[in-house]
Amino acid sequence: MRYLKETSHKATHKEDVANLAWMDQFLCDAYLDEVNRDMVEHISEAKLATGVANATVNRMLSTLRALLRKSAFEWEWIDRVPKVRLLREPKRRIRWITRQQAEVLLSELPKHLSEMARFSLATGLRQRNVTELQWSQVDLDNRRAWIHPDQAKSRKAIAVPLNAEALAVVRRQRGQHAEYVFCYQSRAPLRWVGHETWRNAVKRAGLVNFRWHDMRHAWASWHVQQGTPLHVLQELGGWESSEMVKRYAHLSPEHLAEYAERIAYIVDERSNFVTILAQPEKC
Repeated sequence: MRYLKETSHKATHKEDVANLAWMDQFLCDAYLDEVNRDMVEHISEAKLATGVANATVNRMLSTLRALLRKSAFEWEWIDRVPKVRLLREPKRRIRWITRQQAEVLLSELPKHLSEMARFSLATGLRQRNVTELQWSQVDLDNRRAWIHPDQAKSRKAIAVPLNAEALAVVRRQRGQHAEYVFCYQSRAPLRWVGHETWRNAVKRAGLVNFRWHDMRHAWASWHVQQGTPLHVLQELGGWESSEMVKRYAHLSPEHLAEYAERIAYIVDERSNFVTILAQPEKC
């Protein structure tokens, strides 16, 4: 309870509550100094046996590890922290779509979802930041919007420049709701975006396993392919770590082309004469 109180500001607070509630069946009768590696392994195996992915187990174990570390290093309730071994997670490919595929998907969605999806593709904002966007967070004259720190996953404010497409979407929403930018039949904020409707539209568009969050990947991929520097993309997307942005670096190898060309050569098969196409710059 002390851990949850001190970490209530975390974006993953609700997930921490759920994880600790699930682990309570194993930890409720144990003192902190009785939590050892064997117990942690048992909890890990039990969670994995429920059919969840390794990543889900790891998020639960990370919560337990953070709690134990606080108990040892901040509260000084225990002398040592047991080893918490995380499971190996497969590296997934970045799921993104082309602009043409995006237009097909948008055409298959009902109007209110299509507008929110178009805004997501234009800004890269997460689903909740779109559905809960308020007019007080939008400045149409200066073509910008903003996400408050308590609304952002990284708990840092995000500046959102509105390009022409995003601006057009927002202007079409004027007059539909007094407080929120996006609504459905005057209801807002939207806690969901019609999951069944979304899945059906994805299927009709010829896409497979495409989630709403994958539009954020598409937005980032398009930026990188158009030459947006990674450090700029990090700021636009509100990522706390540059490692998150590096997932998209392979989509734009142009900055490496000059160096790759430095060792290029052509062999004349008749004379075996080698022509160096590019030479390294002299120091």
